[in-house]
Amino acid sequence: MLEMIPNSESPLLTERHGKIVVLRLNRPAVLNALNNQLMQLLVATCQELDADPNTGCMVLTGTDRAFAAGADIEELAVQKHLNMFQQGFFEPWDQFAALRTPIIAAVSGYALGGGCELAMMCDIIFAADNARFGQPEVKIGVTPGMGGSQRLTKLIGKSRAMDMILTGRMMHADEAERAGLAARVVPLDMLFSTALEAAQQIASYSKAVTMTAKEMVKQSEQTSLHNGVLFERRSYYALYGSDDQIEGMQAFMEKRPPVFQR
Repeated sequence: MLEMIPNSESPLLTERHGKIVVLRLNRPAVLNALNNQLMQLLVATCQELDADPNTGCMVLTGTDRAFAAGADIEELAVQKHLNMFQQGFFEPWDQFAALRTPIIAAVSGYALGGGCELAMMCDIIFAADNARFGQPEVKIGVTPGMGGSQRLTKLIGKSRAMDMILTGRMMHADEAERAGLAARVVPLDMLFSTALEAAQQIASYSKAVTMTAKEMVKQSEQTSLHNGVLFERRSYYALYGSDDQIEGMQAFMEKRPPVFQR
């Protein structure tokens, strides 16, 4: 049974199910637009969960209509260059992207601008069949500012990224899966259960191992194949002698389910 932290007025709702924590963006009147308050709350909450050994996986989601339709334009429209530069506007999102616990984005409806960028900061994107992804900032006189030009290009390639960023067009769920942006597309009514099932599987493993595996994959985006393989190998060696490595292999040989400690 899901345990919900009661506060329906909060822009972020949190549910715990064992080692899984579901984070639900909760600004439906503005299609979950990402303002500074929501950013700060989401980052702080996730950092706390990241440090908790009892949190094995997080699921980030929104509403059926919108994961997040972008940054809050009313908040952005009054900003000036010097103010944004001095405040390091959007920089807290780097802290979200640096989280080590696996995170699944369960996306339904619109994931546009900052919403698309937030989904891409997660480790896996599951999309409902009504999901729409896009970086339409060009339509309001700006560009992506939360990493969209970089992450989108790495995920779907230069030509597709240019197409989306320069035209502002939306990519439907099926195209997003073909392009490599979404891992799976499922019917809307199956999105949450699919994400929860995958999260339960991830959380059933050793957190030290899933964190290490996540680091390996992320390293591949930053380095050459030779250095990436070397990083993988050193990380693999480092797991040997841990309680969970010993338990996992012993359980396999004894033909029983492993009982991981962390």
